[in-house]
Amino acid sequence: MFTVNNPPFIDTSIRAFISLIILSASASAADITNKAEELLSTEAVYLPDYSYAGYHFGDKHIPSKTNTTSVSVTDFGAIPNDNRDDTKAILNALNHAHTIDGHVTVTLPKGRFIVKDILKISRGNITVSGKGMGAQGTQLYFPMPLSIIDKTPNLDELRKYLRLHNKKQRDTEIYIDDYFSEYSWSGGVIWIQKAGTRPVPYLEELDQQPQKIAIAKKGKRGENILEVNDASDISEGDVLRIDWHNKDGKQGGIVKSIYGDTEQVIGSHHFDFPNRPLVMQPTQIKSVRGNIIEILDPLLHDINNDIPAHLSSWEHLQEVGIEGLSIQFPTGDTYGHHVEQGFNGIYLTSVFNGWIRDVSFNNADSAILTENSGNVTISNIHSYGTRFGHYGIHLGSVHNFLVEDAKIMNSTVHTFSMNTKSTKSVFLRGVGFTQPTLDQHAGANHQNLYDNMTFHIEAERDEKGPYYDLWFGGGAGYWQPGHGRYNTTWNSKLLVESGADSNETVRIMGQTEGPDARVIGMYGNRRFDVEHYPSPHIGEINSKVAISSLYEYQKQQRSKE
Repeated sequence: MFTVNNPPFIDTSIRAFISLIILSASASAADITNKAEELLSTEAVYLPDYSYAGYHFGDKHIPSKTNTTSVSVTDFGAIPNDNRDDTKAILNALNHAHTIDGHVTVTLPKGRFIVKDILKISRGNITVSGKGMGAQGTQLYFPMPLSIIDKTPNLDELRKYLRLHNKKQRDTEIYIDDYFSEYSWSGGVIWIQKAGTRPVPYLEELDQQPQKIAIAKKGKRGENILEVNDASDISEGDVLRIDWHNKDGKQGGIVKSIYGDTEQVIGSHHFDFPNRPLVMQPTQIKSVRGNIIEILDPLLHDINNDIPAHLSSWEHLQEVGIEGLSIQFPTGDTYGHHVEQGFNGIYLTSVFNGWIRDVSFNNADSAILTENSGNVTISNIHSYGTRFGHYGIHLGSVHNFLVEDAKIMNSTVHTFSMNTKSTKSVFLRGVGFTQPTLDQHAGANHQNLYDNMTFHIEAERDEKGPYYDLWFGGGAGYWQPGHGRYNTTWNSKLLVESGADSNETVRIMGQTEGPDARVIGMYGNRRFDVEHYPSPHIGEINSKVAISSLYEYQKQQRSKE
């Protein structure tokens, strides 16, 4: 049983939650008393409140098609199942939708459409909606990769950066010595991006500081209240971004807040770019009282003289949705890691309050890539096929994302990825079928949650016996460690399909991770040990925590309050 005392940063809902776990797992009153005393008498185990992840801070359901203007691609000449190019008709329908005031839904009937260009969404209040991802639904077939069809300058900055820094993939065994592909982690055949925004800054000469709305003077991690120097330019309902910069080098307060007193080496990107925020929290203003403002989700970090922050303007789109589609690519080989051709599904950037639901991907390099966004729900995603993919679902530089019921069936390098600068995001009830990985990609990602996930694995063997590298992270050395504090893996179900006899214990590995992780609840069809570096807080290995989902429980408790 894991242990926790009552520090001020654990709210009453968390204490009630921990107590409920004890009551559920105990067999007698004496056991309850002893476990409660143990729980409340030893070191603190901080669990962030993840319940704000998702569309509108997890408080609203994804909307139906009511109160929207409908634009059908068939009215512009698209004909399903005729084996002819539908690109022009679909682009005309989508471009027309961009000219209509209010919310617009671009509809596609069931059947197969051939598309040879990028479907771009550059304004808010647009939904692209098909009839489902199944056999009787809407299929979009993209025969050509982004390396051929992308004629935009949107990734020129990244292209220049890769060459300027000689970012190359070298693998002599398969004859590769080439620059990284810009499509290895960017771009998609459905591409959502507000015009003029940069999903990720690469070249310092292109940096432009957002408008500073107010200087934050005081705030406490986990609370929704902060004090600013002047709130005269802040109004209820505003969507702003709280930025924490590190201008104090390796010993900066925000670096210590992210990583604690770790002995791990902190990569240079944490202090080489003092004018870029190291942590970004897009949020919405609930109320303003003098210079005291209330936001709709809890602060990621303290705000004080040692950990300064300010409120910035943030360019974004609202109410963008993709739903009911099957995105198909041709079969083919993957030439190598980081040299992908760009068979990428959805690229979602600069979105606040959006969704992707009921979408499948066949033979994708990466099914879904995300950047620079917040409050998005990704629901019921299937990825399959024979192509060896780079990412299943990638969450990068995003906040409050909820990915629920994702099934990744194809092989990937990084199956469920918490990528650079992602915060307070949740993978819930996901299933990985082909050597899945939990990629906590180096780069100040922290306070993220893998919740109630299932993994079908083939164990490998070394001189010590069977093992599986579940937390298989990536990222360059200048962004190490693998993650920041409080990344949590909760109630993982592991089904070993081969590689370990039924009487053997399988070591579950995480060798390049970060400090103060939480690994709570791990069970399946073998016995397991956890070998995670640095050592995390571990509890309930080889058993299931009575509360199956941390996210859903926290959300339930918050709704009661």
